[in-house]
Amino acid sequence: MAEQPAQERTERATPKRLQDARRKGQIPRSRDLSAAAVTLAGGAAMYLMGGLIGGSLHGMMTRGLSISRDQALDSTRLTAALSSAALDGLRACAPVLLVALIAAILAPLALGGWNFSTQALAPKFERLNPLQGVKRMFSTRSLVELLKALGKFGVVALVAIVVLWSDASSLLALGREPTPQAIAHAAKLSAQGLVAISAGLLIIAFIDAPYQLWRHAKELRMSRQEIREELKESDGSPEVKGRIRQLQQQIARQRMMQEVPTADVIVTNPTHYAVALRYDEQRMRAPVVVAKGVDLIAARIREVGAQHAVPIFEAPPLARVLYRNVELGQEVPASLYVAVAQVLTYVFQLRLAARAGSPPPVKPTVEVAESI
Repeated sequence: MAEQPAQERTERATPKRLQDARRKGQIPRSRDLSAAAVTLAGGAAMYLMGGLIGGSLHGMMTRGLSISRDQALDSTRLTAALSSAALDGLRACAPVLLVALIAAILAPLALGGWNFSTQALAPKFERLNPLQGVKRMFSTRSLVELLKALGKFGVVALVAIVVLWSDASSLLALGREPTPQAIAHAAKLSAQGLVAISAGLLIIAFIDAPYQLWRHAKELRMSRQEIREELKESDGSPEVKGRIRQLQQQIARQRMMQEVPTADVIVTNPTHYAVALRYDEQRMRAPVVVAKGVDLIAARIREVGAQHAVPIFEAPPLARVLYRNVELGQEVPASLYVAVAQVLTYVFQLRLAARAGSPPPVKPTVEVAESI
């Protein structure tokens, strides 16, 4: 099967891509969801607090109309009265405004969450290009937004007509009610209308929110080539990673070679394998592998051992088993205690014989199973 062209973005966005987009301010947003939340919250607050708000507005209207002739002719008095009326109106509407503000702040949590991006605040001069503006006007996205706007207008208009038609008698009866009751009743009818309109907006929001999520995911889709390039940037290219591994292995070999002079014996194959063992009966429970290697590394171990007079013991099965089953710095397993003890005993006896000038001991025959 032929590989897809690099320009085809068929893959889902990676976490890094999503994080970079969020840093740039590119997150899914639904204005319809926010509008529905604010309208619903404001309508509910007005419905619950309509009586209180109506009483405050009635008192404000009464104070505003209860002025004497001298106060009406005093220009300085009118300015103070206007300021006082504005503050009274703000206090009366403050609960509804506060609830609407909280709804506007919390609504983004349902889609995309809160996000502050300095990059999104930066000016984008390419948007001043008239050709790009004309292209955006006749794009598929603009057509979808136009259809959405017409749909929202139709739904809101239909709901408003239904509400006005059903409450027509109540609205006409407001003029016959006492002023305090009429104001409270009008606030309640307005709240009911807002709640009904918000229900229509919620229907639109339930359609728009999934669409915004789908469009956001589509805009951030990546090609396979982009994913490969991103992996190279985040994890490093294979060449760099290979070079790093090579340097790490080189450093590890250098450290391992520094441990060879401290070994008590080097067990060899005799040419392909070499394993250096060290044992301190006062600080160790069992002998420890301080160096091991095959071929060239094994030759280097034997060379360093010879330079520092480390005994070399040829035991091919034991050397292979130690190399394959024991890591650097680990103790030899219990199944190899007998074989390793024979080797170390011979080495210690050999040292004592050399110091005393006695004949060397007989070299033992070490036998070990290669599967442990």
